[in-house]
Order: sequence, then C-alpha cells, then structure tokens
Amino acid sequence: MPADLVQTFRAFAYNNAWANHRLLTACGQLSADDFAAERTGFFPSLQKTLNHIYIIDLFYVDALEGGWLGPMAWQNQVPFPRLADLVKAQSAMDRRLIGFCEALTPARLDDVVRINRETRVQNERCDRLLLHLFQHDIHHRGQAHAMLSATAVKPPQLDEFFPADDAALRAKDFGELGFSEEKVWRS
Repeated sequence: MPADLVQTFRAFAYNNAWANHRLLTACGQLSADDFAAERTGFFPSLQKTLNHIYIIDLFYVDALEGGWLGPMAWQNQVPFPRLADLVKAQSAMDRRLIGFCEALTPARLDDVVRINRETRVQNERCDRLLLHLFQHDIHHRGQAHAMLSATAVKPPQLDEFFPADDAALRAKDFGELGFSEEKVWRS
C-alpha cells in the first residue's frame, strides 16, 4: 500500500534525525580544535555549521509547535561550542520534530504556521514550512560533509535512508536511535 503524504513527512523527520546522528557521530572522532577549526564553507567551521542547523531547527520547530521564539533563536550563533553538548541538544530537537510529524494529519498539513520574524509575522502553510526545514538541513549537512572530508575522518554515507534494500546499512544507527523499520515506515 502506498504511503500517504503524512507518512512521507514522518519519514523525512526520521531521516533528518538519522542523518544528524551519523554526521555528529563522525564529528565525534575529531579533536575539539579540529571541530572548531576554520574551513571553507558558508559557516566557516563544522562547529558553526552544525550549530546553525540546530539554531534554525529551534526557530522553525518552535513556530510549528505554536511558539513565538522568533529571532531570539539565533542570538547566540554557537550555543553549543562543545560537540557533546550539541549532540544532546540536536538529538532532543530531532525528537521534537519527529513528535510534531507523528501528530500530523492530512488536515494539519494545510494549517497556517505563524512565524515571528521580529518586524513581521510570516504566515506559511505547515507542509511548505516542513519541506523548507528539511531542505535547509540537507543543504547545510552537505556543507558539513564536505568540510569533514578535509579532515582525517571519513564522512559518513547520508543517503541510505529511503530504499528498503538499504535497511541493513542503517540498522546499527537505527538501534542506537531506538528506531525500527516498522516504526519509521509503518510496515
């Protein structure tokens, strides 16, 4: 039976958490200096790039949940200088996003989300905002992946999530995250 649209958003939320887990786990092999070292990228270090992912997740997940945090989310551009602290915060944020997507219904995808932009209120449909958030994270994880390739640490595969045939390749990570194929895919 084909998945419905809500199930697709749920799968993207799990994929987001899985990709963050893989990338942050790989970064755990770096020294603190290598994690913070200046590199080529829009946010010129792994530390800044991965903190940016967290900050924007905070901004949008708060809005999706009905919060009004707005630009206060990025008052501190590196809220978690230590990787261990970032891992905990990002994991908790990923769980919030999964929880939001688990509660979705087809009707809620059309809901308007009010986003505090400080000087204005942006009104955005829930489905469009979620797609934007997932694309944002994919984009910046790609930048971090490229930065990681300039270190002694091999960047992890981040594209083994959707094909059923790749289940064995993600099984270890799913175990660490408490995910299962049945839970993610409702199979």
